[in-house]
Amino acid sequence: MNNETRDNSHIKGWGIDADPKNDPTYPMQNRKEGPLKYERRGQKQQPIIQEVLHSNERPNVSAVYGLGPEPSGLSGKLRRFAFEHGEGEFSHWIPLILADRINAIEGIIDDIKQGNFPNIIAEKGWPAQWKYDKIGLIEKVAIYAAITTTVWLLCRKKDK
Repeated sequence: MNNETRDNSHIKGWGIDADPKNDPTYPMQNRKEGPLKYERRGQKQQPIIQEVLHSNERPNVSAVYGLGPEPSGLSGKLRRFAFEHGEGEFSHWIPLILADRINAIEGIIDDIKQGNFPNIIAEKGWPAQWKYDKIGLIEKVAIYAAITTTVWLLCRKKDK
């Protein structure tokens, strides 16, 4: 049985919008002058005071945009590469995800350069995870250790 022949009148509120006389959008469905058009009025372009990465599918930067730190370092290069590709491609999104991870590491390195040693264990939430999910934390640390050891061994092998 399909939905058109099924009687749903027992459902409270069913068909409340079926009457075109009770539909507030009904008059707009049959406009003589065509669909409504939106014009941007009075919005000036926000001044561009730093590099703003935007989709290559747009001709220019949006009128108003958020400012963050300028792209820099390896993560900035990855972001610039990503915005050379369309938003429907993996070559846009994967580099952005990778750039976020690299940017986090760059931030830790910058903190250490400035003499601020971050408490990575607390910031990652490991004390709370130890309290509530010891097995999950042990698995996570084992995976990190295995990856670190593998990378170290591969780098050491290249040196020889």
